[in-house]
This record gives sequence, structure tokens and C-alpha cells, in this order.
Amino acid sequence: MTSALFTPTRLNDVALANRIVISPMCQYMAEDGTAQDWHLMHYGNLAMSGAALLIIEATAVSPDGRISPHCLGIYSDANEAAIARFVGFARDHGGPDLKLGIQLAHAGRKASVHRPRDGAQPLTEAEGAWQTLGPSADAYDTGWPTPQAMDRATLDRVKADFVAAAERSARLGFDVCEFHVGHGYLLHQFLSPLSNRRDDAYGGDLAGRMRYPLEVFQAVKAVWPADRALGVRISATDWVDGGWTVEDTVAFCEALKQIGCDFIDVTTSGVDPRQKIPVGPGYQVEFAAAVKQATGLPTMAVGMINDAQQAEAIIASGQADFVMLARGMMYDPRWAWHAAEVLGAKVAYPAQYARAEPARWPQAFAHLREAAPETIGDMRQLK
Repeated sequence: MTSALFTPTRLNDVALANRIVISPMCQYMAEDGTAQDWHLMHYGNLAMSGAALLIIEATAVSPDGRISPHCLGIYSDANEAAIARFVGFARDHGGPDLKLGIQLAHAGRKASVHRPRDGAQPLTEAEGAWQTLGPSADAYDTGWPTPQAMDRATLDRVKADFVAAAERSARLGFDVCEFHVGHGYLLHQFLSPLSNRRDDAYGGDLAGRMRYPLEVFQAVKAVWPADRALGVRISATDWVDGGWTVEDTVAFCEALKQIGCDFIDVTTSGVDPRQKIPVGPGYQVEFAAAVKQATGLPTMAVGMINDAQQAEAIIASGQADFVMLARGMMYDPRWAWHAAEVLGAKVAYPAQYARAEPARWPQAFAHLREAAPETIGDMRQLK
């Protein structure tokens, strides 16, 4: 029986060998936005996973768009050159079918904080804090700095930053680009009534709150290569009464579909600390299913999808077109290899590691079997 998880597909003109995507995972290891040796190791390792698509971490389109001083950026020539180094390595030494993606982001009012392992609290002036931006002059939480409400000039500047970042990403050869409209970052802040209290054309009703993210998407679409894939990560619900809802998400995704969006990466939460999230295996899959059913757009499901049979069921049942793994892939960077074995499927190994495929073991050890069959036994037991 053919595995749904290992069925090939396409996003726009980008061929994907299976339905496994490595989700963006912030590493907080950059310097002035520039990748370091850690990124070479991290992405070089994940490039051999057997996943069809590897999307690198949220990459800031400007210095003030970084979550922390240690976040990756794509706003300078130095940033671009450093990304080129690990992207080139991943292409040269990763799986033969691997495609690469980048996530473009601006943290908005959630910027200028310590990285999570250092507490994730706002930086002080002495620690190098910078002025944050938002749709409105409303802080994320008590004790957080008040963002600058974006005026016409700032709206135009940030949109131009996204466009410039997309142009750099295209030049670097990324197959897929998604921009971050989730997890409480800037473009999500425009969508949610909890964080957008504007009284101009970019606030108020749903159409007003959607306007700026849609304008940014259109501007990026205009410069992104037509044969590559462009999509959006969105938080489908704020998990707070009076906030952004799945019905709002469907309306936004319908609008994105009309202007050429290729896929939706469906996550949840992040815009308000009052959120109450019922975390459990696959707890966000229902939202991906709702978007897929309502819009027909290809969707990616993320959130505690760690088991091969669980992932297979999500794809086979039509709840989503792709499963995304983050922590599960960090824990087991060969997750796709192991899932293929469980599901009786095939996945491409890098040539240097091809002999590690269990199906090749009996042949590899045939000469030993002939020499000492009573001691060698079934080589598959050596796993």
C-alpha cells in the first residue's frame, strides 16, 4: 500500500518528493543578523533528514524586526553572504531531493527582547534596546515597552524591507518563501483586534485589519520568481476571547488566494499573553483542515506531530497536504528515514550515507554471512 506521507507533490512549479516539511526554528545564534558556524552545522545536519522541504528560521527583514539581538537577518550584504554559505552547503551535501525555503519576518512590538534561554524579557536601554513598532501604541504585556504606532512612512519602509528581503532570498536560490503572519509578530498584530486599535484604513473592521498584510504580500509577490512558491504562516486563532478567529483566518486566506498565494502554513496563538492553549498531539491540525476545506489552498499542519503513523493519518485523511516538524526533527534529525521504514516507503539518502539504509544491510554484509553464518545472523537486528 502506497504511503500518503511519501507521495510526491508540487507547490507551484516546485516539485516536492514527499509531504514532510522542517518547520522554521529560531536558533538565536546570529551576530548582527549574520549566521555563524552554528547555522552551517544545524542546517547541514537537517538537510540530510529526508524531508522534502527545509524552511530556515524566522529571518528578520530589518534590524528592528529581530526578536532578539541574536536573530538571523537578511537585510545586509553580510547577512546574505552568510546565508549563502550554509544554503550552498545544504544543497551540495543534503538529500538529493531537498528543496529549501526561507521565512521572512518582522517581530513588531515583540522585538527587542532577550533570547528565550536568557529569559525572553524586554531589553533595557543599557542592554541595547531599540524602539519597537506596532499597528498601535499598545504594549504586548505589562512591563513591556510601548511600540511606536506605524505612520505612513513607517508602513512604506517596512513593506520595502520585506520586498528587499524577498529579492535577496530569490538571489540566494530559495525554492520557497513564506512570510510570517503568526505568533504575535508584526503582521499578525495588524490582523488581531487585540493588538490593532487603529482608526484609519489599516484598522477597524476585518477588511481594514487585513489590508496591510495583504499589501505586503502583493509587494513581495511582484518580485518573487513566478516559478517558485510563495506562502504565508498564519495563527488561525489567538486563543483569547475577542481575538482573531478561525473564521477570520478563512476570510484572510481567501483574500490571499485571490492574489496568488501558493500555500498556507497553519499555526496558532502568540499575540496576547492571556492565551489559553489546549496543547496535545496534533492540537493545531483541525485549523489546517478548516483552511484547506474552506479555501482549497494547500495547507501545512504543525504542532506536536511526532509519530509516523500520526503524520500518515493526517495526510491520508486529507486534513492537510503537508506535516511540519520542529522539536521532533531536532530530537531525531533522521525522522523521515525512520518514518519511511515504518510506513514501508522509500526516501532518498545522501550518497555518502546511502549504505545506512536498512534495506541495503543484508547485501552489504553478505560476505560476512558466508564466512560465519552462525554468528552474523540478521543484520537488521543490529539497528
